[in-house]
Amino acid sequence: MEGSQAKLKMVLVTGGAGFLGSWCAIDLLRRGYAVRASVRDLSREQALRAAIAREVDAGDQLSVVAADLREEACWERAVEGCDHVLHVASPFPPTQPKDPDELIVPAREGTRRVLKASLDAGVERVVVTSSIAAITGGLKPGSLPLTEDDWSDPDNPKLTPYAMSKTLAERAAWDFVRERGETEKLAVVNPGAILGPVLSENRSSSLGIVERLLRGIPGVPRIGFNIVDVRDVADLQFRAMSAPEAAGERFIAAESFKWMEEVAAVLRDHLGETAAAKVPRRTVPNLLVRTMALFDPSIRSIVGQLGKRAETSSEKAKTLLGWSPRPSEETILDCARSLIDSRG
Repeated sequence: MEGSQAKLKMVLVTGGAGFLGSWCAIDLLRRGYAVRASVRDLSREQALRAAIAREVDAGDQLSVVAADLREEACWERAVEGCDHVLHVASPFPPTQPKDPDELIVPAREGTRRVLKASLDAGVERVVVTSSIAAITGGLKPGSLPLTEDDWSDPDNPKLTPYAMSKTLAERAAWDFVRERGETEKLAVVNPGAILGPVLSENRSSSLGIVERLLRGIPGVPRIGFNIVDVRDVADLQFRAMSAPEAAGERFIAAESFKWMEEVAAVLRDHLGETAAAKVPRRTVPNLLVRTMALFDPSIRSIVGQLGKRAETSSEKAKTLLGWSPRPSEETILDCARSLIDSRG
C-alpha cells in the first residue's frame, strides 16, 4: 500500500483539525497518501497545517475542505474523488449536556451523512471512529475482558450522553451499510482514552486526564481508563482502512487499563520533582466525589465510573491486523512532556 500506487490515493479525514484527526493525517501523509481534511470552519485551516507541519512536510498532498456534520450537501463535495474515508469527527464536550440529543443527533445523523456520501461516491472503505464507550456500557460482573462482541446498552439510565451518542452512532452506521448491502465497505475502530503528544491548542477531552494531574487537583478519584496512544490509533485506522481482513469488522484500540492513581504514579516516578510537583498523592473517597458532582457538572459525568474496572481486549486488532501498540507508560509520559513543553 506504500508504493507508487498509494501516492495516487486520496483519503478524506473528517475532523482533521482534532487531536486524533491530525495524527491520522500525519500517518497517511507519511505513507504517501494524499489527504483531504475536513474542518467545520476554514478559519481553522492555518492551525491545522501548522500542527501537521510539526511532524511531516505535507507539500501539495494536503488539502482542506469545510464540512459540518449537521449539513447534508457539503459531504458530497467533501468525498468527491476520494478512495477512502476516515470518519473521525464527532462531538466530545468537556461536560455532559442535560439533553443527550445535543450529542446523539449530530453524532448519529452526521455518521449517516458521511456514510451515504461515501458509499454513493464509490469509496473503497469507510473507517468510523467509534469509542470504547460503545462497548463498556454493557459491563456485567465476571464479563471481563470486554471484546468487540460486547455493546453498551443505550437504554441503560447510567450511560452518559457521550456513551449513548457513540453507541447509537455506531449502531446507525452498521444498520446503514447492512441496508445498502455494503457491509464490507465499513470498518470501525473503538479507541479507549486517547493520550499522546499534543500538536496544537486544540485538545481532546481525554488529554484532561494528564493535564489535570499536572496542574494539581486536591486528590485522585477512583476511576480508570483503557489507555491508548494517539499515534497507535492512527496506525490502526490505516490498517482497518487498507486490510482486506478488516472488512465489516470492529476493533478495540486500547493498550492497558490504568487507574487514575496509577497514571499519577507514572508521572511522579519519571518526570522529576519539578515537573511533577503538583501531581496529587492522595485519593478522594467515592462518597466525596458523588457529593461534589451534585454541584459540579464536569464531575457528574465520571460518577458512574467510580470503582469500575472495565478492562478490554485488543487481541483481535493484534491478531487480525498485526497491530502493536506502545506501552501505556510511554504514552502517558510523551503526553505529559508535550503538555509541559506547550506551556512554553
